[in-house]
Amino acid sequence: MAQIREMRIHRFGGPEVLQADMIEPSMPDAGQVLVTVRAASVNPVDFKIRSGKYPAVKEDRLPYTLGRDVSGVVEKCGAQALRFKVGDEVFGMVDIHGGGYSEQVVLDQDAIAAKPDALDHVHAAAIPLAGQTAWQGLFRHGDLRAGQSVLIHGGSGGVGHFAVQFAKAKGARVLTTVSTENVEFARSLGADVVIDYKKQRFEDAASDLDFVFDLIDGETRERSWKLLKKGGVLVSTLTEPSQEKAGQLGVRATRYTVEADGDELAEIAKLVVAGKVKPHIQNTFPLGQAAEALAGVEKGHSVGKVVLTTASS
Repeated sequence: MAQIREMRIHRFGGPEVLQADMIEPSMPDAGQVLVTVRAASVNPVDFKIRSGKYPAVKEDRLPYTLGRDVSGVVEKCGAQALRFKVGDEVFGMVDIHGGGYSEQVVLDQDAIAAKPDALDHVHAAAIPLAGQTAWQGLFRHGDLRAGQSVLIHGGSGGVGHFAVQFAKAKGARVLTTVSTENVEFARSLGADVVIDYKKQRFEDAASDLDFVFDLIDGETRERSWKLLKKGGVLVSTLTEPSQEKAGQLGVRATRYTVEADGDELAEIAKLVVAGKVKPHIQNTFPLGQAAEALAGVEKGHSVGKVVLTTASS
Protein backbone atom coordinates (compact mmCIF):
# COMPACT_ATOMS: atom_id res chain seq x y z
CA MET A 1 0.00 0.00 0.00
CA ALA A 2 1.29 3.45 -0.94
CA GLN A 3 2.41 5.55 1.98
CA ILE A 4 1.11 9.03 2.73
CA ARG A 5 2.71 12.05 4.36
CA GLU A 6 1.48 13.21 7.75
CA MET A 7 2.74 16.09 9.89
CA ARG A 8 3.16 14.53 13.33
CA ILE A 9 4.60 15.20 16.75
CA HIS A 10 6.51 12.49 18.65
CA ARG A 11 6.98 14.70 21.69
CA PHE A 12 5.48 17.93 22.99
CA GLY A 13 7.25 21.23 22.49
CA GLY A 14 7.74 24.15 20.13
CA PRO A 15 7.47 24.38 16.33
CA GLU A 16 10.52 22.16 15.92
CA VAL A 17 8.69 19.01 17.14
CA LEU A 18 6.32 18.95 14.14
CA GLN A 19 7.78 16.70 11.45
CA ALA A 20 6.81 14.97 8.21
CA ASP A 21 6.39 11.19 8.47
CA MET A 22 5.60 8.72 5.71
CA ILE A 23 3.14 6.09 6.95
CA GLU A 24 0.46 3.76 5.68
CA PRO A 25 -3.00 5.37 5.70
CA SER A 26 -5.65 4.23 8.15
CA MET A 27 -8.71 2.46 6.75
CA PRO A 28 -12.27 3.55 7.61
CA ASP A 29 -14.42 1.65 10.10
CA ALA A 30 -18.04 0.84 9.28
CA GLY A 31 -19.47 4.35 9.63
CA GLN A 32 -16.41 6.22 8.42
CA VAL A 33 -14.92 7.46 5.15
CA LEU A 34 -11.33 7.86 4.00
CA VAL A 35 -10.77 11.30 2.46
CA THR A 36 -7.88 12.39 0.26
CA VAL A 37 -7.10 15.82 1.69
CA ARG A 38 -6.93 18.84 -0.59
CA ALA A 39 -6.72 21.43 2.19
CA ALA A 40 -6.61 21.50 6.00
CA SER A 41 -6.91 24.52 8.24
CA VAL A 42 -4.81 25.60 11.20
CA ASN A 43 -6.48 26.28 14.57
CA PRO A 44 -5.24 27.51 17.97
CA VAL A 45 -6.06 24.10 19.45
CA ASP A 46 -3.30 22.68 17.24
CA PHE A 47 -0.49 24.58 18.97
CA LYS A 48 -2.03 23.83 22.36
CA ILE A 49 -1.85 20.12 21.52
CA ARG A 50 1.67 20.44 20.08
CA SER A 51 2.92 22.14 23.25
CA GLY A 52 1.31 19.56 25.56
CA LYS A 53 -1.20 22.00 27.04
CA TYR A 54 -4.40 20.37 25.81
CA PRO A 55 -5.85 18.01 28.44
CA ALA A 56 -7.44 15.55 26.01
CA VAL A 57 -4.14 14.73 24.30
CA LYS A 58 -1.51 13.25 26.57
CA GLU A 59 1.71 11.33 25.88
CA ASP A 60 -0.17 8.07 25.38
CA ARG A 61 -1.56 9.58 22.14
CA LEU A 62 1.91 10.14 20.65
CA PRO A 63 2.89 10.12 17.86
CA TYR A 64 0.02 12.44 17.02
CA THR A 65 -1.02 13.97 13.70
CA LEU A 66 -2.24 17.53 14.18
CA GLY A 67 -5.25 19.03 12.42
CA ARG A 68 -8.99 19.07 13.09
CA ASP A 69 -10.61 20.10 9.83
CA VAL A 70 -10.21 19.26 6.17
CA SER A 71 -11.70 19.45 2.70
CA GLY A 72 -11.08 16.77 0.10
CA VAL A 73 -12.37 13.84 -1.92
CA VAL A 74 -13.85 10.58 -0.64
CA GLU A 75 -11.42 7.75 -1.37
CA LYS A 76 -13.07 4.83 0.41
CA CYS A 77 -16.28 4.22 2.39
CA GLY A 78 -16.88 1.90 5.35
CA ALA A 79 -19.53 -0.81 5.01
CA GLN A 80 -22.20 1.31 6.74
CA ALA A 81 -21.09 4.70 5.44
CA LEU A 82 -23.89 5.23 2.95
CA ARG A 83 -24.20 9.02 2.99
CA PHE A 84 -21.34 9.53 0.54
CA LYS A 85 -19.68 7.68 -2.31
CA VAL A 86 -16.15 7.48 -3.69
CA GLY A 87 -15.32 10.64 -5.61
CA ASP A 88 -17.60 12.95 -3.63
CA GLU A 89 -16.07 16.26 -2.57
CA VAL A 90 -16.61 16.78 1.15
CA PHE A 91 -15.45 18.89 4.09
CA GLY A 92 -15.67 18.31 7.81
CA MET A 93 -14.16 18.04 11.25
CA VAL A 94 -11.75 15.35 12.39
CA ASP A 95 -12.28 14.03 15.93
CA ILE A 96 -9.85 14.68 18.78
CA HIS A 97 -7.65 11.81 17.59
CA GLY A 98 -6.52 14.29 14.94
CA GLY A 99 -5.11 13.69 11.51
CA GLY A 100 -5.98 16.72 9.39
CA TYR A 101 -2.38 17.68 8.56
CA SER A 102 -2.16 14.71 6.24
CA GLU A 103 -2.58 13.59 2.64
CA GLN A 104 -5.42 11.27 3.70
CA VAL A 105 -7.57 11.10 6.83
CA VAL A 106 -10.47 9.06 8.19
CA LEU A 107 -13.62 10.91 9.33
CA ASP A 108 -17.00 9.84 10.67
CA GLN A 109 -19.62 10.19 7.94
CA ASP A 110 -21.81 12.24 10.29
CA ALA A 111 -19.01 14.77 10.76
CA ILE A 112 -18.80 15.80 7.11
CA ALA A 113 -20.94 17.51 4.50
CA ALA A 114 -20.92 17.71 0.73
CA LYS A 115 -18.71 20.55 -0.47
CA PRO A 116 -20.69 22.88 -2.75
CA ASP A 117 -19.22 23.33 -6.23
CA ALA A 118 -19.15 27.08 -5.63
CA LEU A 119 -16.80 26.64 -2.65
CA ASP A 120 -13.15 25.76 -3.26
CA HIS A 121 -11.26 23.36 -1.00
CA VAL A 122 -9.18 26.09 0.69
CA HIS A 123 -12.24 28.05 1.81
CA ALA A 124 -14.15 24.87 2.69
CA ALA A 125 -11.31 23.65 4.92
CA ALA A 126 -11.43 26.94 6.82
CA ILE A 127 -14.99 26.37 7.99
CA PRO A 128 -15.54 23.20 10.10
CA LEU A 129 -13.94 23.80 13.50
CA ALA A 130 -14.07 27.60 13.64
CA GLY A 131 -17.40 27.84 11.84
CA GLN A 132 -19.14 25.26 13.99
CA THR A 133 -17.63 26.72 17.15
CA ALA A 134 -19.18 30.08 16.25
CA TRP A 135 -22.49 28.54 15.16
CA GLN A 136 -22.94 26.38 18.23
CA GLY A 137 -21.93 29.16 20.62
CA LEU A 138 -24.38 31.62 19.15
CA PHE A 139 -27.35 29.39 18.39
CA ARG A 140 -27.13 26.04 20.20
CA HIS A 141 -25.84 27.38 23.52
CA GLY A 142 -26.78 31.07 23.34
CA ASP A 143 -30.10 30.86 21.49
CA LEU A 144 -29.36 34.11 19.67
CA ARG A 145 -32.43 35.50 17.92
CA ALA A 146 -33.18 38.25 15.42
CA GLY A 147 -33.33 41.69 17.00
CA GLN A 148 -31.08 40.84 19.94
CA SER A 149 -27.76 42.56 20.65
CA VAL A 150 -24.53 40.57 20.92
CA LEU A 151 -20.99 41.62 21.83
CA ILE A 152 -18.41 39.34 20.24
CA HIS A 153 -14.95 39.61 21.75
CA GLY A 154 -12.23 38.94 19.20
CA GLY A 155 -14.29 39.43 16.06
CA SER A 156 -11.42 39.27 13.59
CA GLY A 157 -10.10 35.81 14.49
CA GLY A 158 -11.01 32.42 13.10
CA VAL A 159 -14.09 31.85 15.27
CA GLY A 160 -14.86 35.53 15.71
CA HIS A 161 -15.08 36.46 12.03
CA PHE A 162 -17.60 33.66 11.49
CA ALA A 163 -19.55 34.69 14.58
CA VAL A 164 -19.93 38.28 13.38
CA GLN A 165 -21.26 37.12 10.02
CA PHE A 166 -23.57 34.44 11.45
CA ALA A 167 -25.06 36.88 13.94
CA LYS A 168 -25.68 39.47 11.22
CA ALA A 169 -27.25 36.84 8.97
CA LYS A 170 -29.58 35.99 11.88
CA GLY A 171 -30.68 39.60 12.16
CA ALA A 172 -28.91 40.50 15.40
CA ARG A 173 -27.25 43.81 16.27
CA VAL A 174 -23.55 42.99 16.41
CA LEU A 175 -20.85 44.74 18.42
CA THR A 176 -17.30 43.43 18.36
CA THR A 177 -13.89 44.16 19.84
CA VAL A 178 -10.78 44.04 17.67
CA SER A 179 -7.31 45.58 17.60
CA THR A 180 -6.57 48.79 15.68
CA GLU A 181 -5.23 47.05 12.59
CA ASN A 182 -8.39 44.93 12.25
CA VAL A 183 -11.06 47.64 12.60
CA GLU A 184 -11.72 47.93 8.86
CA PHE A 185 -11.82 44.15 8.45
CA ALA A 186 -14.45 43.87 11.19
CA ARG A 187 -16.50 46.58 9.51
CA SER A 188 -16.30 44.67 6.23
CA LEU A 189 -17.86 41.67 7.98
CA GLY A 190 -20.95 43.75 8.73
CA ALA A 191 -20.51 44.50 12.43
CA ASP A 192 -22.76 47.37 13.53
CA VAL A 193 -20.32 48.66 16.15
CA VAL A 194 -16.57 47.99 15.93
CA ILE A 195 -14.64 48.77 19.10
CA ASP A 196 -10.87 49.24 18.93
CA TYR A 197 -9.93 47.83 22.33
CA LYS A 198 -6.51 49.47 22.14
CA LYS A 199 -8.07 52.94 22.00
CA GLN A 200 -11.42 52.58 23.72
CA ARG A 201 -12.90 50.73 26.67
CA PHE A 202 -15.65 48.53 25.29
CA GLU A 203 -17.84 49.38 28.30
CA ASP A 204 -18.11 52.90 26.90
CA ALA A 205 -19.69 51.62 23.67
CA ALA A 206 -21.82 48.71 24.89
CA SER A 207 -24.60 48.29 27.45
CA ASP A 208 -27.91 46.51 28.03
CA LEU A 209 -26.79 43.52 25.94
CA ASP A 210 -28.67 40.28 25.36
CA PHE A 211 -25.51 38.27 24.75
CA VAL A 212 -21.75 38.32 25.27
CA PHE A 213 -19.77 35.81 23.19
CA ASP A 214 -16.48 35.44 25.06
CA LEU A 215 -13.54 34.29 22.93
CA ILE A 216 -10.90 36.05 25.09
CA ASP A 217 -11.48 35.22 28.80
CA GLY A 218 -9.59 36.88 31.67
CA GLU A 219 -10.07 40.57 32.38
CA THR A 220 -12.14 41.01 29.23
CA ARG A 221 -14.76 38.60 30.53
CA GLU A 222 -14.77 40.14 33.99
CA ARG A 223 -15.45 43.58 32.53
CA SER A 224 -18.27 42.18 30.39
CA TRP A 225 -20.61 40.87 33.07
CA LYS A 226 -22.10 44.26 33.92
CA LEU A 227 -23.00 44.92 30.28
CA LEU A 228 -25.63 42.16 30.21
CA LYS A 229 -29.28 42.90 30.84
CA LYS A 230 -31.29 40.71 33.23
CA GLY A 231 -31.94 37.40 31.54
CA GLY A 232 -28.96 37.86 29.23
CA VAL A 233 -26.40 35.17 28.46
CA LEU A 234 -22.61 34.89 28.45
CA VAL A 235 -21.19 32.03 26.38
CA SER A 236 -17.48 31.13 26.43
CA THR A 237 -15.22 28.75 24.52
CA LEU A 238 -12.59 28.98 27.25
CA THR A 239 -12.77 28.53 31.05
CA GLU A 240 -16.02 27.87 32.90
CA PRO A 241 -17.67 31.20 33.81
CA SER A 242 -18.64 31.86 37.41
CA GLN A 243 -22.10 30.50 38.11
CA GLU A 244 -22.15 32.48 41.36
CA LYS A 245 -21.65 35.75 39.52
CA ALA A 246 -24.20 34.78 36.88
CA GLY A 247 -26.74 34.09 39.62
CA GLN A 248 -26.08 37.38 41.33
CA LEU A 249 -26.63 39.28 38.10
CA GLY A 250 -29.65 37.30 36.95
CA VAL A 251 -27.98 36.06 33.75
CA ARG A 252 -27.07 32.68 32.29
CA ALA A 253 -23.46 31.70 31.67
CA THR A 254 -21.99 28.61 30.07
CA ARG A 255 -18.89 27.11 28.52
CA TYR A 256 -18.96 24.53 25.74
CA THR A 257 -16.79 22.42 23.46
CA VAL A 258 -17.57 22.23 19.75
CA GLU A 259 -19.10 19.03 18.36
CA ALA A 260 -18.85 17.76 14.78
CA ASP A 261 -22.17 17.96 12.94
CA GLY A 262 -22.37 17.39 9.19
CA ASP A 263 -25.95 18.64 8.92
CA GLU A 264 -24.95 21.89 10.63
CA LEU A 265 -22.01 22.25 8.24
CA ALA A 266 -24.41 21.92 5.33
CA GLU A 267 -26.46 24.82 6.76
CA ILE A 268 -23.33 26.94 7.05
CA ALA A 269 -22.38 26.06 3.47
CA LYS A 270 -25.76 27.36 2.26
CA LEU A 271 -25.00 30.76 3.82
CA VAL A 272 -21.58 30.79 2.17
CA VAL A 273 -22.98 29.92 -1.25
CA ALA A 274 -25.68 32.58 -0.81
CA GLY A 275 -22.97 35.18 -0.18
CA LYS A 276 -24.09 35.92 3.37
CA VAL A 277 -20.91 34.47 4.93
CA LYS A 278 -17.37 34.39 3.57
CA PRO A 279 -14.47 32.51 5.18
CA HIS A 280 -11.51 34.88 5.19
CA ILE A 281 -8.16 33.28 4.34
CA GLN A 282 -5.22 35.18 5.73
CA ASN A 283 -2.61 32.89 4.22
CA THR A 284 -1.99 29.45 2.75
CA PHE A 285 1.02 27.18 3.18
CA PRO A 286 1.97 23.84 1.64
CA LEU A 287 1.50 20.90 4.00
CA GLY A 288 5.24 20.56 4.49
CA GLN A 289 5.36 24.06 6.01
CA ALA A 290 2.79 23.25 8.69
CA ALA A 291 5.22 24.14 11.49
CA GLU A 292 5.69 27.64 10.08
CA ALA A 293 1.95 28.10 9.53
CA LEU A 294 1.16 26.99 13.07
CA ALA A 295 3.86 29.20 14.57
CA GLY A 296 2.25 32.21 12.87
CA VAL A 297 -1.16 31.40 14.33
CA GLU A 298 0.43 30.87 17.74
CA LYS A 299 1.79 34.43 17.73
CA GLY A 300 -1.80 35.65 17.74
CA HIS A 301 -3.86 38.31 16.02
CA SER A 302 -4.62 36.15 13.01
CA VAL A 303 -7.21 37.65 10.71
CA GLY A 304 -9.59 34.90 9.66
CA LYS A 305 -7.94 31.58 8.88
CA VAL A 306 -4.64 30.01 7.81
CA VAL A 307 -4.93 26.94 5.56
CA LEU A 308 -2.56 24.17 4.47
CA THR A 309 -2.71 22.73 0.97
CA THR A 310 -1.51 19.34 -0.25
CA ALA A 311 0.25 18.39 -3.46
CA SER A 312 -3.04 16.94 -4.71
CA SER A 313 -4.79 20.34 -4.45
